[in-house]
Amino acid sequence: MARRYDPDRRARIVDAAVTVIGERGIAGLSHRAVAAAADVPLGSTTYHFADRDELLLAAVERINDAWLTRFAEWLRSVDTGRPLARELGRYVTECLGPERAATELAYELYFAGLRQPLVRPVAADCLDRMTALLRPFVPDEHTARALVAAADGLLIQLLLTGRPCAAEEAEALFARLLPGTGSPPDAATR
Repeated sequence: MARRYDPDRRARIVDAAVTVIGERGIAGLSHRAVAAAADVPLGSTTYHFADRDELLLAAVERINDAWLTRFAEWLRSVDTGRPLARELGRYVTECLGPERAATELAYELYFAGLRQPLVRPVAADCLDRMTALLRPFVPDEHTARALVAAADGLLIQLLLTGRPCAAEEAEALFARLLPGTGSPPDAATR
């Protein structure tokens, strides 16, 4: 029997791994589950990915690429006539609104790095690339890194607590990190 020509099979397997993680979590990721989701023989998944870790890493890379693409698209939509803090507040609300499912999946994989050391370099690269994308909008790399960290922290808190995101609160947080735009500290905290 001739082997079927299927040049996109590896990509479909990675897409299926992302789907499986989205539906079942990282614990549900297996070659068998991915093969079923991709509608390929089990041997195809093991041919392209020697073990579950390779499959997980490919899924994390795919999610990061999608995240970074969305972030770059969002940056292109930034209204430079508005304060960047306001625009970053809009970004957080979009991540928790229409992009919530993608945000939850990205953070689930992000936290996989706590138990899966192979994920850590990929997560670190994503943060570095977000910082580089944001850098042209701010005075220096440290400010860009602080804004990415603040967005991460805020998104994590809101995802975990289920609290709604008030764009004004997010804007106030980001404004404190942007030189010349932040509010002065309250007299009580001085």
